[in-house]
Amino acid sequence: MPSRRYKTVTASLCAAWVVAVAFIVLWPTPVDHDAAGILRRGLGFLHQHGFPSFITYNVVEFTSNVLMFVPFGLFWFILAPYRWRWWGVAAGCALSVLIEATQLVLLPQRFATPYDVLANTIGALTGAALGWAHLQLRGRHRAR
Repeated sequence: MPSRRYKTVTASLCAAWVVAVAFIVLWPTPVDHDAAGILRRGLGFLHQHGFPSFITYNVVEFTSNVLMFVPFGLFWFILAPYRWRWWGVAAGCALSVLIEATQLVLLPQRFATPYDVLANTIGALTGAALGWAHLQLRGRHRAR
């Protein structure tokens, strides 16, 4: 079981993540709006110089959504009671659905998509898996 100090630090990092994500997902316009053209041109340049062509703007955007929710799954796994640890994946999915619904209803310049829900859920699952792996390694280290 993680120490009180470990959980306090994790909870503080989680709170910072919540604030950062709230700014990203509740911003009135897409956060990549101004950078989209630059990113597309940069990918075009990279493709011309041997970068794999399957890595498109959509792949980068999907991957960004996955990475954005990895901390959620990790924090949930570490902070939740033992029997609730893997429920972080479902909670990540539910939070993502709530975010997309909010964007659909309240933020007309944003785009609510099921792909974002899928990507965020994959991120939460990845974070939970990383949390499990971390605690397994930590337990082995303590056993020595």
